[in-house]
Amino acid sequence: MLAFRDFANQIISGDCLSVMRRMPDSCVDLVVTSPPYNLKNSTGNGMKDGRGGKWSNAALIHGYSHHDDAMPHDEYVRWQRACLTEMYRLLRVDGAIFYNHKWRVQDGLLQDRHDIVTGFPVRQIIIWKRKGGINFNPGYFLPTYEVIYLITKPSFRLAPKANAYGDVWEFMQEMNNPHPAAFPLPLIDRIISSTDAEVIFDPFVGSGTTAVAAKQLARTFIGIDISPEYCRMARKRLAEIVRSKPQNRHRQLDLVLA
Repeated sequence: MLAFRDFANQIISGDCLSVMRRMPDSCVDLVVTSPPYNLKNSTGNGMKDGRGGKWSNAALIHGYSHHDDAMPHDEYVRWQRACLTEMYRLLRVDGAIFYNHKWRVQDGLLQDRHDIVTGFPVRQIIIWKRKGGINFNPGYFLPTYEVIYLITKPSFRLAPKANAYGDVWEFMQEMNNPHPAAFPLPLIDRIISSTDAEVIFDPFVGSGTTAVAAKQLARTFIGIDISPEYCRMARKRLAEIVRSKPQNRHRQLDLVLA
């Protein structure tokens, strides 16, 4: 197991479970993440026939650059539960996980991800209301939201006055990012700034939005992604912050680009 300094302010290319298992206990304050949704293993037709739902240019019909997003459901659930177990181990006693996922209809029934989060201390569900996509199934209404499970350690508290936001947040999904399923930056800024967390971690960091938001808020970040391509995107975005607004840094962050 390595020391915290080996991970701080780094974008790490690798399998998130393998990397997390090398990280020390209780080393992060906040996890903000959205895993692959396993969309290609779906009973619906949107991903299978090339229409691709709401994603720009149907990008996710090809999966991610290093993940096909088509695991058998039981295997996917085991994987995500193992990931959540590691994330929870890494949290300090007052930490929390904001775990973004998407409910969907499978074989005519709602799949609400309870099989993934059951047994974890879910304190609240936040509704992220976004612009709707396209619904190819006349059996149910167009989905227009995703959910964020707030999974907490016992001593977690919000920053002063953050509770006034309520539990339904409206943010447009990101439409101008080469990553096929990027977080919108204002959403992540809302999450991080609603806490006093100093160390922000995203094990599925993708193009780096969580790390970018953390850096802009003068917090320490750790990001992992299995895709070297996405890691390069994240590092480029972080380097652009350093170049464009060096005067706004509240402290020097040790950005590792190698």
